[in-house]
Amino acid sequence: MTNMKTGYVIAAAVAIALTGGAAQAAKTDIVIGLQLEPPHLDPTGAAAGAIDQVVYSNVFEGLTRFASDGSIIPGLAKSWEISDDGLSYIFHLNEGVTFHDGSAMDAEDVKFSLDRARAEDSTNAQKALFADIASVEAMDLATVKVTLSKQNGSFLFNMAWGDAVIVAPESIADIKTKPIGTGPFVLSNWVQGDRIELAKNPDYWGSAISLDKATFKFISDPTAAFAAVMAEDVNAFMAFPAPENLPQFDADPRFKVLVGSTEGETILAINNKLPPFDNVKIREAVAHAIDRQAIIDGAMFGYGTPIGTHFAPHNPAYIDLTALSAYDPEKSKALLAEAGFADGFTTTLKLPPPSYARRGGEIIASQLKAVGITVEISNLEWAQWLEQVFRGKDFGLSIVSHTEPMDIGIYGREDYYFQYGKPEFQALMAELNATTDPAERTSILQAAQTMISEDYVNAYLFQLANTGVANAKIEGLWANAPTQAVDLTGVSWTD
Repeated sequence: MTNMKTGYVIAAAVAIALTGGAAQAAKTDIVIGLQLEPPHLDPTGAAAGAIDQVVYSNVFEGLTRFASDGSIIPGLAKSWEISDDGLSYIFHLNEGVTFHDGSAMDAEDVKFSLDRARAEDSTNAQKALFADIASVEAMDLATVKVTLSKQNGSFLFNMAWGDAVIVAPESIADIKTKPIGTGPFVLSNWVQGDRIELAKNPDYWGSAISLDKATFKFISDPTAAFAAVMAEDVNAFMAFPAPENLPQFDADPRFKVLVGSTEGETILAINNKLPPFDNVKIREAVAHAIDRQAIIDGAMFGYGTPIGTHFAPHNPAYIDLTALSAYDPEKSKALLAEAGFADGFTTTLKLPPPSYARRGGEIIASQLKAVGITVEISNLEWAQWLEQVFRGKDFGLSIVSHTEPMDIGIYGREDYYFQYGKPEFQALMAELNATTDPAERTSILQAAQTMISEDYVNAYLFQLANTGVANAKIEGLWANAPTQAVDLTGVSWTD
């Protein structure tokens, strides 16, 4: 009897152990914490990086895509040929690709997507990416020819942006709430104000993914984000909003801290057409009033790299121009006096939700006050910021991190929210687009960096660090962020 009981207990214990081990090995769901909820889910219809965080490569795909190191690799196009004059690109599409609604993705869908993005009534936030396209031709179901009006050395790079993903024509009416892409995940549920749930696409054309389900949980408050990670209610929190907590996670064996670079130039944006900011001396005075390191230390707890222009320090073409806007409050006061504002002035500082903006805004307000510039702070929700600042241009100053890759070209757009659009800068961008030689492109990019730095278009603060925390058993999350995305295609759990 005893032996039988012992045998039963041992067998039961083995069964439980095997069951537990199998369950752990088979973990295929993940909960990702994010601070910002997307306003909708159409990456081709808004500037909000929060959209790409959820859908880039997960739900939607483009002809090309960014790899984790920032290089450009094939996406829906398996290969391409470029004509000798650089004006035509023939893309060969992967075959057997279907949208989430079961319809085939072919050359006509590519033509539709690119034509829609560049149309006169396009709402694409990066419409300039498509400005050089003269025509798009579906040569056959698997081949697309894109003809440019002039050479554009960044064209394949541009096609990797979230704004250039391929969409299904029949999905456009509901794309903001019911996105239909070609990616390895489909939207299964969106509880607005709380979470977005993605499920594995059983008919995905590409390499198999390890996850069956992914939930993006939106937690805007840094304290609540910390509590959610500690309680393991979320498995990873990307762009973690409370960097002061990272050392605590680093010391806890349950977690690993991911620190890398991003494409996020964090700036004090200035409305260049709003008096007195239409005077370059005033903009220079603002720049010299700011102690970048104090903001990095106070708002980001040391995470971040000082910048003096709108360009990522990890890019080989970067030049350090921070000396042009070095912290010098006495020089700032002198410039204000020269411009006729010896007694200073009052303006607005409109801040979106991210911690770098809210925390940095308080520090910058104090620094500007010290030279005589009084700012009235308004804390805006993301949708309000997009409406008032980005679209409405109703602001004096704002703080935002521009996370789009290699986006210095925005300074050539007169209608862009900080309203610079200098013709000489536009000419540099035209020259850049017509140039394919790497050394020549570097020279042009450095001239562009210098021009906007010397014109003090904005006050350049720091390159946003990619700081995240994850369960130690999760593999495949991007440490660096070549675009604002939480790409889950290579993510898995280890035993």
